[in-house]
Amino acid sequence: MRPETDTVCSARLISARSDMFARGHAMLAIQSCSRDASKRQTRVFLFVAVVAAALLSSQAQSEMRCTGHQVLRKPRPEASCQFITPEIFISPDKAIHASVLPVGVSLYATPDMESRVVIRSSDGDTLTSEDYSSPRGMNGHYVYFAKWSPDSQFFIFSLTSSGGHQPWSFPIIVYSRKRNVIAKLSDMIQGRPTISGDFEVSGPHTLRVTTSKRPGAIDQPVRVSIDLEKAFAKLKPPAQ
Repeated sequence: MRPETDTVCSARLISARSDMFARGHAMLAIQSCSRDASKRQTRVFLFVAVVAAALLSSQAQSEMRCTGHQVLRKPRPEASCQFITPEIFISPDKAIHASVLPVGVSLYATPDMESRVVIRSSDGDTLTSEDYSSPRGMNGHYVYFAKWSPDSQFFIFSLTSSGGHQPWSFPIIVYSRKRNVIAKLSDMIQGRPTISGDFEVSGPHTLRVTTSKRPGAIDQPVRVSIDLEKAFAKLKPPAQ
């Protein structure tokens, strides 16, 4: 085997050094690309996070504008609040559902500033309903408090004004399951107003409310108890 000349050895050394230099550049290039890719991924992640936060914030603000019985300083978007969940009260025997639907039309208020009450059977049949909204959304009522009687025969709910009129007045309404009728409690207590939206119901169907000693004497509150079965029996049948 012939020994290598100095020229050949030098050429091979130069070639080896060139290969090492090339590999070093390649490694540097790979590291640079990795850093660039990492930076791009970070920027993409931050962009997605910002967009997601904006969407969540927008959704939260939209939801805030749709509930809470609020009057708004600025009108909410006309297409807002398309998916509003009604509040459903199920009778103790599970046979009847009372739904409180937000139906306010004013964009300067949340839709639940006015209500419609719908009575349905558990099978989905609509038995009756009553609308407490107003044409412009500021002169109706919304449901303040609601409850079934323990015997499932009466659904009782109180109302308050959507426009803030007569803030002392909380009309109380009663649905009779046997008669399938919605009636005003004031008609059962000689026309006296109910001046508190809170009430108590005890078994089987006794209602306790706050009214006044006489019509107009709102500064003289009194608590009265009403047997709803007897009270409905005294009411005149509704006009057909």
